Amino acid sequence: MIHFEGDKHFPRPVAEVAAKLSDAGFLVGCLPDARVAEATPDRAAWKLKPKLSFLTGSLDSVLAVTARDPGKSVAYRVTAKAIGATSTVDAALTFREADGGTAVHWTGDLVEVTGLLKMVPKGLLQGTAETVIADVWAAVEARLAAG
Repeated sequence: MIHFEGDKHFPRPVAEVAAKLSDAGFLVGCLPDARVAEATPDRAAWKLKPKLSFLTGSLDSVLAVTARDPGKSVAYRVTAKAIGATSTVDAALTFREADGGTAVHWTGDLVEVTGLLKMVPKGLLQGTAETVIADVWAAVEARLAAG
């Protein structure tokens, strides 16, 4: 298992940020180049061509809300499938008011990899995941800033 954790700050009210980041449909709408098949508050599904040298084809991904405490926290399970490989990530976000905006503390755990991903060195998986996480946060920040 690989663990990720961090903090983000948004200069917007907690109620607004928590509502948006607790909505699977909003989050999938932030992903550039995603071909969205489903986008509801509780579940999103999409296809995306990965920018990963060790995976070919497209990733079929599902983001499902596993717990939600409105205005306070949300938890997700993200599953991704490619030819010959799958991954499962559990993620959680907590929200609180800070500095006139919203502080978001997030965690993510890569809980399972199968197939070809089992052969990828842990350091490469972790580095690639960190890049993907940074890209997703940048896309979310841009969409929140746009209103």
